[in-house]
Amino acid sequence: MENQKPLLPALKGIFFVTGTDTEVGKTWVSCRLLERAREAGLSCYGLKPVAAGCEQTGEGWRNDDALQLMAASSVKLPYETVNPVALKAPIAPHIAAQQEGRVITLARLAGYVRGALNAHKADLILIEGAGGWRVPLNDREMLAGLARELELPVIQVVGMKLGCINHALLTAEAIEKDGLRYAGTMANTFDGNMAVQEENLLTLRQHLPGAFAIV
Repeated sequence: MENQKPLLPALKGIFFVTGTDTEVGKTWVSCRLLERAREAGLSCYGLKPVAAGCEQTGEGWRNDDALQLMAASSVKLPYETVNPVALKAPIAPHIAAQQEGRVITLARLAGYVRGALNAHKADLILIEGAGGWRVPLNDREMLAGLARELELPVIQVVGMKLGCINHALLTAEAIEKDGLRYAGTMANTFDGNMAVQEENLLTLRQHLPGAFAIV
C-alpha cells in the first residue's frame, strides 16, 4: 500500500517543529523522532521554549509536553533549560502571558534557546513551537520569528483530519515566504476513522515539498 508507515528516519541537525494547529501531535511526533535517534545511537534532546498550560508541582510550574520531550531525550537538561517560559493557562501564549503580567519577547526567547544550543551539543535537537505557525508572542512578534532568528529548517506536523490539506499547504507556504527551508512533513494519523485518509495523504504528498513521513 502506497501510504504505509515506514520506519522513521534517524534525523541529524537542529529543526523547528510546528503544526497545522494545536493538539495535532507535535510533541508526540517529536518524541518519536527523538526515540528513533536514540535507537540509532545518536545524542538528542528537545526544547519547548514556550509552553502554555502548566501545573504546579513541588519543583515549580511544569508542562506535560516539555516533560515528555525530556523523557524522550538522551541528553538530560534542567527543566528550566527545556522550557524557559512556562505559562499557567492552556491558552494562546501571548494571552496567557498578559494574564500573568508578563511580556514574552523574541529577543529573550532567542537568547534562551541560543544559550541551550551553545551549552549542549547533540546530533539531533528539536525545538517545538506552540500551536501553529502564526502564533503571537506579543502585540508585535510571532513565535515563527524564533525559527527565523535561528535560521532553522522547519518540520510540519499535520494532524490528519478534515481540513488538514488547506491548513498544511497554507502553513508550508507561510514557512517558505518567511525565508525558511521546509524540511518535511510528518503526517499524524491519530484519527483512525478519518474519511478518505489515504486520498488525503496522497494529496499532501503530491503538494508539499521536502520529505514526507506517516506516523
